[in-house]
Amino acid sequence: MPPDIAKKLAELGRVIDPPATARLYAPLQPKEPYFGFRVERDLKYGPAERNLLDIFMPQVTTSGRPVLIFVHGGAFIGGNKRLPDSPFYDNIMLWAVKNGFIGVNMTYRLAPQFPWPAGAEDVASAVQWVSKEIGERGGDPSRIYLMGHSAGAFHVANYVSHPEFYKVKNGGVKGAIMVSATYDLTTGAVGAPVRTYYGDDASRYASQSSLPGLLKTDIPLMAVSSELDLPVFVKQLELFKEATCKRPSGCARAVMLPQHSHMSEVYSINTGDTRLTDQILDFVKTGK
Repeated sequence: MPPDIAKKLAELGRVIDPPATARLYAPLQPKEPYFGFRVERDLKYGPAERNLLDIFMPQVTTSGRPVLIFVHGGAFIGGNKRLPDSPFYDNIMLWAVKNGFIGVNMTYRLAPQFPWPAGAEDVASAVQWVSKEIGERGGDPSRIYLMGHSAGAFHVANYVSHPEFYKVKNGGVKGAIMVSATYDLTTGAVGAPVRTYYGDDASRYASQSSLPGLLKTDIPLMAVSSELDLPVFVKQLELFKEATCKRPSGCARAVMLPQHSHMSEVYSINTGDTRLTDQILDFVKTGK
């Protein structure tokens, strides 16, 4: 991390501030047009207005590439796969293609109009679509990896942990990467954004939580938080790590990123700071 960015992130502190963080990282990211890449925008994977995805591929078609599906955040009520006049979250797609993947950037229905389990259902539909369609674009449908950030990480975790949502055999994914999520809704006060999606009925939180199902799944898992993340996400990473280490199969990968904040952990992807992406590549390589 460049020292000036590290200083400014520390000054911002434990906040979720997309505009201020974007100003730090946008100058480090390439702008369109992206030479050496092919991009298909706004492909429909389902019937809803926001059931859209972008696909990033190398300019020269190759076959058998693993696939990275990214699910953005936005406090359950906002966000998008591509932010106006911004390199985010194309940056994750560009990194994916440069590192041997086909990149898929999806968006999904939002609360309060579409509460639980709409996000997990949309992830299921996107995985199904990608499983059927990605082969002709150079992707390997047997090697699909899900990656979610913030609310998107909740949706990834909910999808993986609740097989009733699967539309593809065994969930159709080779691994799940969850960056700043809550895995157990019963462990403390639930904030307003989370209640907007999951509802106010605390008696449902246990069944809506992803942790019990994550402890049972055979899908490899990776969880991430950062030094300057909100305390709830730091606590949930510790909870995830402790719980998975009690499994017969052993600990899931748990990554704490030094210096980073809730937004910088993903805005920094495709820059010289490779601490998170090195972990992702090793997770894919080792399967754990």
